[in-house]
Amino acid sequence: MDGMGKIEDCPVRGVIDGIGDKWSVLLLLHLSHGNQRFSGLKRLVPDVSQRMLTATLRKLERDGLVWRDVLPTVPATVTYGLTELGCSLIAHLQRLAEWAKTNRPAIERAREDFNRRP
Repeated sequence: MDGMGKIEDCPVRGVIDGIGDKWSVLLLLHLSHGNQRFSGLKRLVPDVSQRMLTATLRKLERDGLVWRDVLPTVPATVTYGLTELGCSLIAHLQRLAEWAKTNRPAIERAREDFNRRP
């Protein structure tokens, strides 16, 4: 922010708040490999609760990053995929993921050093 506007009007903050959580990033990266049914995403990210998975996918859909298709089967078949906007984000998330993989050992050492401080 340049100090001229309200913090809640910051475009960077508004976007990062929408995609900056761990579930959004993981789901977007999984969807970058192709469309997935809800159950498939649940298998790919087994530590996310069904409620959190639903909420995260709805948030990503609301932000225009993910589309949702429901087929009227019993039970309903729900498929998710990336929109054009979502696809445009993937290269940036992949770079972030690579940075995280590369720098994880250094971050873990820094955390250990910090935790050893009196």
